[in-house]
Amino acid sequence: MRVEKKTSKTLDKIDRRILSILQNDGRIVMTDLAEQVGLSLTPCIERVRRMEREGIIMGYHARLNPKELGASLLVFVEISLKDMANGKFEEFRRAVLEVDQVQECHLVSGDFDYLIKARIREMSEYRSLLDVLLRLPGVVNSKSYVVMEEIKETLALSLNQTSVSPMMQA
Repeated sequence: MRVEKKTSKTLDKIDRRILSILQNDGRIVMTDLAEQVGLSLTPCIERVRRMEREGIIMGYHARLNPKELGASLLVFVEISLKDMANGKFEEFRRAVLEVDQVQECHLVSGDFDYLIKARIREMSEYRSLLDVLLRLPGVVNSKSYVVMEEIKETLALSLNQTSVSPMMQA
């Protein structure tokens, strides 16, 4: 008899409920989690540990308030590289990992190569950050967007794959 490894493609309702609860409260006590999903403690813990092992749950983190920590200015920067050959992408990747203010960096398709998200204290610090970014290997151009108002920011993933937002149904 062959036992198939349960993956994200075969998550059941209880797994999805566990994930939903953990996304909102990663510090929940396991007994409370088990009660909320209708399981006894041991099967609930086994499900959580399995999803951790499989990499579905990647970790548990504190969400920090950037304004309270002096990083209230949010900027997005488009970066274009000069030469796609000769290892420039890899050189850029290694270098951008060392820039503390960069929270995210994504290789993208389109008119530029990378999209960077950074949080900083104030505009003068942004000018310094931009100087650093423009000196990274292969960078020839940048375009910046300073966020005036954050409308929605979440790390939570939608776990209901069959539903569509009411705004998208029209």
